[in-house]
Amino acid sequence: MKLTKFTHACVRLEKNGSALVIDPGAFSEESALQGARSVLITHEHFDHVEVERLRGAAEAEPSLEIWTNEAVAADLTDVPAKIHVVRHGDTFDTAGFAVRVVGEWHAPNHPDAPIVSNVGFLVDEEVFYPGDAFTPPAAEVPTLLVPTNAPWLKLSETVDYLRQVRPARAFSTHDGLLNDVGLGLVDRWLAMEADKQGAEIRRLAPGESVTLS
Repeated sequence: MKLTKFTHACVRLEKNGSALVIDPGAFSEESALQGARSVLITHEHFDHVEVERLRGAAEAEPSLEIWTNEAVAADLTDVPAKIHVVRHGDTFDTAGFAVRVVGEWHAPNHPDAPIVSNVGFLVDEEVFYPGDAFTPPAAEVPTLLVPTNAPWLKLSETVDYLRQVRPARAFSTHDGLLNDVGLGLVDRWLAMEADKQGAEIRRLAPGESVTLS
């Protein structure tokens, strides 16, 4: 499986000539969706879903499938794709990938902002993408996509999550709001944790790909 990181919170998974994209939001490159057969969306915030972009992808690929929660699905009624509503505990196959849904809620943000629904995805028992949450996956996770910057998180939570899940490898996500100084800090923090755990824990630059065994 090939994993490609796009700006901020978007990743693309490819295997056997098929592509699946997670959270192609407003900060990510439009190229992330090119040729994709399936899209997974964790929640409704604009940095994770961009309706017009999905409409264009569906027009280019009429068989496109989108898997997401009920709130996001309600916003996609004009997108000509097959929309599936999923919840915690659901399993499904799409674009040649096996997916399990993990989690229900976004992490608390501003005290006056309602907590929205958030579903994470465990793909092929290999890659876990929690969305905007630190949901325990309740399974061994070879590859974790770990949030490293947001109004709703602090460094200690990221570190605690890495130590709870203890993946073989982890790559930064949700880092598109940082300048070069902030990204440098993320690199340093992740390197410290990689040394402590004896695991590959680091940030991928936008457009960078890795092959997962």
